[in-house]
Amino acid sequence: MKVVGYARVSTRLQAEEGLGLSVQVESIERWAKDRGLELVAVVTDEGISGTREAWDRPGLTEVLTMLETGVAEGLVVHRLDRLARSLTVQEGILAHAWKCDARVFTVDSAEVLRDDPDDPMRTAMRQMAGVFAELERAMLVKRLRDARKHKAARGGHAVGGAPFGWRPGDWGLEEDPAEQVVLREIRRLHAEGQHASEIARRLNDSGLRSKRGGTWHPTSVRRIVGRTVREAQGGQVLKAG
Repeated sequence: MKVVGYARVSTRLQAEEGLGLSVQVESIERWAKDRGLELVAVVTDEGISGTREAWDRPGLTEVLTMLETGVAEGLVVHRLDRLARSLTVQEGILAHAWKCDARVFTVDSAEVLRDDPDDPMRTAMRQMAGVFAELERAMLVKRLRDARKHKAARGGHAVGGAPFGWRPGDWGLEEDPAEQVVLREIRRLHAEGQHASEIARRLNDSGLRSKRGGTWHPTSVRRIVGRTVREAQGGQVLKAG
């Protein structure tokens, strides 16, 4: 059977989740190899919340297209919460995959079986797990929000994670010299007409790391390029400290 892997991480919560893209990709590759399945691809979404709908995630949209067209007959994720951290989104994605006659697997558990009217507990247990995944994320977001409020009360930097090229300073965001070098290279390659996948490849070949020291993916490059376009249109709000 041909399967496609999907890995996702939210950049803002990556440190707290402790489950980077490389860990997920390696576990999916090992899982498929151990079962003698053909892994046609592992598609990733970096820096994208699991609460977003499928059409709002480039990687997941690509995966579902592969299932629709028969390129892959199954979908593999490290954990079900990598697929979604919102119950309604989770159930929608699963329903879409099953509608394509595809099977869904998780590395940490087993196959996510289709709903069976003769076994209502199957659906209930899966949805309960989804509810707790959604609650876990909500609690984490609350802790981060409370921490920012506490830091703001003490006069510190209280916004979310600094975008690539910037870092928290005493009076707000300030330029990160090393990341600014990479940022200029991304902008140069984009201006030359290079696609996000080619830019990511060149950055990785040059040994340049992403914000958290990992490899570059087309999704993260597209996000930076998109921000660059918005800044050029007048949306620049960050200045050197």
